[in-house]
Amino acid sequence: SRLRQEDSPPRIVEHPSDLIVSKGEPATLNCKAEGRPTPTVEWYKDGERVETDKDDPRSHRMLLPSGSLFFLRIVHGRRSKPDEGAYVCVARNYLGEAVSRNASLEVA
Repeated sequence: SRLRQEDSPPRIVEHPSDLIVSKGEPATLNCKAEGRPTPTVEWYKDGERVETDKDDPRSHRMLLPSGSLFFLRIVHGRRSKPDEGAYVCVARNYLGEAVSRNASLEVA
């Protein structure tokens, strides 16, 4: 597979921004990437890959077609705070990868 003229590495065109959300509420961290071929998007929270509905059908986090990360409801307990943290989205294709700015999700 040789490099085609029109192919281009990913670039992030919309970065996520910091969010403060109430427990149990839905939330969206935006991310939009361009590139050819269309890049795949993955999210990382505090350096760990975020599992979404594609990995686990019971997940309360969904990867939207745009690349944004949607939370059906923010989960937050005394012991477990699975959604709070620093997020980045990473867009990849065979020409490389692009990493978004950090966005923090805080539970109010």
